[in-house]
Amino acid sequence: MRTILILNPKGGCGKSTIATNIAGYFAMRGKNVSLADCDQQCSSNDWLAIRPEHLARINHVPLKKGRLHVPIDTEILILDTPASIHDKKMVKILRVAQTMIIPVLPSAIDIRAAERFLKDLIKLRRKTVNNKIKIATIANRVNEMTIAADKIEDYLDNIKLPNGRKIPYMALLRATQNYVHAAEQGKTIFELAPSRTYYDREQWKPLLRWLNSKRSLP
Repeated sequence: MRTILILNPKGGCGKSTIATNIAGYFAMRGKNVSLADCDQQCSSNDWLAIRPEHLARINHVPLKKGRLHVPIDTEILILDTPASIHDKKMVKILRVAQTMIIPVLPSAIDIRAAERFLKDLIKLRRKTVNNKIKIATIANRVNEMTIAADKIEDYLDNIKLPNGRKIPYMALLRATQNYVHAAEQGKTIFELAPSRTYYDREQWKPLLRWLNSKRSLP
């Protein structure tokens, strides 16, 4: 089973939007996809609840007594994680993940929070977590052609692990109402009219190529 983790302890960075769109993308490609919402806000669960039946099916993963009940025939599991996650819970989640995506917003506060998180993450990987987990970053909800957009791209494009290897920066996703409209209908950006979402789909391509390649797997 492939496990893809969307993680950033900073709240409001768009983890649920990323998780639901990745889940929908793989479901549209014929994969048996399950979506686990570990956040108390339950945004991904709410999205699943209103998802139209005629669209590609995505399984709901119940969380009972702190344990996820994943369908045994799941091919791809998407984990939408909570904000303010503590180290012990983070270690538990990281141990089962093969691929991690870190969404970061283009603000000074979010960049500083991301810096702290990445330092903590590197310490955890050294001590207790399988170092083979593949990590990538994305800039999310970006107003293009702004100084903030340039700053977030420069920051994410230069993050390195202690061994000197860069953490790949995979995509800049613009701030657009298309994501809002898709979420309101239980859909993904890939299920809205192509003429309306062409530019958004183009922005997703580098991340999706990475997820479909061996480079995103241990």
